[in-house]
Amino acid sequence: MYRVLTCLAFEHDWILVGLAAAICLTATYAVTDIGWHARQAEGRNRTGWILAAGGAAGFGVWATHFVAMLAYDPGVVLGYDTALTIVSLVIAVATGTAGIALAILRPSLAGTVAGGIVFGGGVAAMHYTGMASVQIPGRLVWSGGHVAASILLGATLAAAAFVVARRRSDIVGRLQGAAMLTLAICSLHFTGMGAITVVPDPAQPMSAAAIPSQTLALGVAGSAFLVLCFALFSTLMSRRSRAARRQSEQMFRILVEGVTDYALYMLTPDGHVANWNEGARRAKGYEAAEIVGRHFSCFYPEADRVAGLPGLALDTAIAQGRFEQEGWRLRKDGSRFWAHVVIDAIRNEAGGLVGFAKITRDITDRKSWEDDLRETSRRLDLALSNMSQGLLLFDAEGRLILFNRQLATIFPWATGVCAPGQSFLDVCRLACPDEAMARDLAERHLAVIARGRPETMVETLGEGRIIALAHRPIGDGSWVTTCEDVTERRRSEARIAHLARHDALTGLPNRTSFNEALASALASRMPDEQVAVLGIDLDRFKEINDQRGHAVGDEVLRILAGRLSAALGEREMVARFGGDEFAAVKRFQDPEELNDFLQRLEEALTAPLSVDEAEITPGASIGIALHPEDGATGDQLVNNADLAMYRAKATIGQTVAFYEARMDEQVRERRALTKELWQALASEGFRLHYQVQKAVATGEVTGYEVLLRWTHPERGAISPAEFIPLAESCGAIVPLGEWVLRTACREAASWTVPHRIAVNLSPLQLGHGDLVEMVRSILAETGLVPERLELEITESSIVADKERALEMLRALKALGVTVAIDDFGTGYSSLETLRSFPFDKIKLDRSFMTEVETSPQAKAIIRAILALGRSLEIPVLAEGVETCQQLDLLQREGCDEAQGYLLGRPAAVVEAVATTMAAPSLVPEAAASLPDRAVA
Repeated sequence: MYRVLTCLAFEHDWILVGLAAAICLTATYAVTDIGWHARQAEGRNRTGWILAAGGAAGFGVWATHFVAMLAYDPGVVLGYDTALTIVSLVIAVATGTAGIALAILRPSLAGTVAGGIVFGGGVAAMHYTGMASVQIPGRLVWSGGHVAASILLGATLAAAAFVVARRRSDIVGRLQGAAMLTLAICSLHFTGMGAITVVPDPAQPMSAAAIPSQTLALGVAGSAFLVLCFALFSTLMSRRSRAARRQSEQMFRILVEGVTDYALYMLTPDGHVANWNEGARRAKGYEAAEIVGRHFSCFYPEADRVAGLPGLALDTAIAQGRFEQEGWRLRKDGSRFWAHVVIDAIRNEAGGLVGFAKITRDITDRKSWEDDLRETSRRLDLALSNMSQGLLLFDAEGRLILFNRQLATIFPWATGVCAPGQSFLDVCRLACPDEAMARDLAERHLAVIARGRPETMVETLGEGRIIALAHRPIGDGSWVTTCEDVTERRRSEARIAHLARHDALTGLPNRTSFNEALASALASRMPDEQVAVLGIDLDRFKEINDQRGHAVGDEVLRILAGRLSAALGEREMVARFGGDEFAAVKRFQDPEELNDFLQRLEEALTAPLSVDEAEITPGASIGIALHPEDGATGDQLVNNADLAMYRAKATIGQTVAFYEARMDEQVRERRALTKELWQALASEGFRLHYQVQKAVATGEVTGYEVLLRWTHPERGAISPAEFIPLAESCGAIVPLGEWVLRTACREAASWTVPHRIAVNLSPLQLGHGDLVEMVRSILAETGLVPERLELEITESSIVADKERALEMLRALKALGVTVAIDDFGTGYSSLETLRSFPFDKIKLDRSFMTEVETSPQAKAIIRAILALGRSLEIPVLAEGVETCQQLDLLQREGCDEAQGYLLGRPAAVVEAVATTMAAPSLVPEAAASLPDRAVA
């Protein structure tokens, strides 16, 4: 040990020693991380991961050795034999790959230890082969004891490192394994270096072909760079894997939370509620905030808790993997219900318990029927003839007393019929295809029945049917067995898992599955292969939905999905992203392969089809991006394929377009305008205009709507229809809306006439948590009376999160401001929204006024909305009034207020307005149809 420490302390450059250790730690972490991916993969993917791990290990160990050799100063000039130096690198890669492959392909403890020993032995072989390549003017004298100690240390610590990395699959386990593997390599190297004594001998000249230290340094730098590449590759793949897993878990959680017939929730390992779905709320009455974190024993009656039944249920689930039983459970209000309960133990990859999945079903009705079974024979016959489950009643001697007709439906494959006096074994013979299976079934169930308590067992019997057999003792030794076909229930559970990765309507893979397939195709692409990503968008699909209904549109999608699936060949995939958007991926070597794939897709997407006695000729626009020239990552390829698809859709007569770099120009233009929008916001480059609102009956001014204007110094006037959506997408809408509200309130507070101002709220503003406080602060700052401020929102602003949006509106109304629903009659307009919140005004969309003189339907809708406003006692304001005929109609129909170019154009300064309605002579020239809006 003293010799090793002396060698390390006095014969090495500590800076290079530290560099060697850093390279070694980077390489070993890459080995453990890539090894984790290899354990998760299968088939060809696993082989690729193993080779990647072996490469990281070999190059890392080799680079560590020779950086450390560069740090070694024996007092003489060193050189390195070329052939042996290369052989040492080959040994490092080969033995590293072999050791890793043995540990992964033989995942037992013995296989892991063996893999570590092979790995450590390979490091030793590489080390001493590398030492054999050293050429010096002298001789190397070796200490046999130190050599043996170095080999033993390397093999032992490498085996221990493999075991640590195998037992813990998280990042801590990988770091621990990497640190221990680094210790193994460094211990072997420096103990081996301590075994050397250099004896100068001028008679030993260096070969002229020896590798100089500078040349070796370049080789080591290259190897270190490869190690870094392996580490970065591993880190990138780990992040993608975790992101995909989080998205998949989110999709699954959305599906589970939507189930309302079953109470589905998770328990922590100690039995506390971890989450809560809608079915659980309906069944037990608790909101999620009330129950999450509490122990699930609160659902049990007091007597069951004292008896320890909750703990026994979890112990059974842990021991057997599943606990299934029926019993009384409690709701939040204290009422009882008879529940069918299933508890599954959930374990991680290492076999550790991570929690429980619990499914509860309210079957009180069935329990009540069973309690009434013994009352009268009349009620018994009625119940038997109408119940959905099969029922068999056995006496204390195990003989069949009675049964119901539902058994024939549940067991359609039975070889005979039940008869009184048959034993349980005789009944099992009817349901089982052979004698051995019947006897096994009877023995297992009779053993459960003998316990004397209610039990439910699930069996897979004839025709693949899954049957739940529930046995309930009566008390005198007799029992009732009920049979329920739960095949569909289990299939529904399987469908939930399937829907997490597939489109519910068409059955095609969804975006998650597509992204995984694309990542796999890019990772496994051979050097002579290309990967094509195709963005597909159906043409005129909205017209199909609008003209023939969504049912026909859905059927068209199903037919096209079936055609696309049938057209697929090897290394091809089609997925549905949603709506009429599809995507495809194709690996190919010859461009003709891609052309053939395109032809098959076009034939599937353009061939006529018949739906509901209607002949429909579909079509599609296809954009193509190729890897590697059009993008290095999956996200880039999908985005560029979409850009190409949009060009194909916009070009008349073109259905297929390949990506070109100039398509990014529009994106850059949008980014430039976004930047200028932020600059205009910072320099107050926006201005406010006001449009008058008047009472229809009297012509009296009732208020002004605030409209936002942007005059660009170079582009000129920019339409709100262009910059408002841009502000919403880039996040500028919130500060811009705050500026609008503050400026409008400050200007209105200075008016001599206290007219009301109406300011539009963007959906993003309505979702902002500080909106109420912002409005309160601006009113206080500007001194504007709250009753003079009216906030306008569209119903689409509420749809995304209706409860939260309505809560926000109630808080705003509590400040004293009024709230109007804008653009009513279009989009999501519904009576439910008007019922949910007491709006102060309904604003009739301008599109109806545009069509009212030519469209009887538009006139009828206006009358209906005005009648609705009168019945709900909510005033109605009509937008877009531009002609006297329109104004006359509103007066006849009893409209409350109006706004439009006939009554006044938007102006930068609010002027005094007469209290009478504008005369026809004041009608301005034809108005441009701009979406005049301001946001607050």
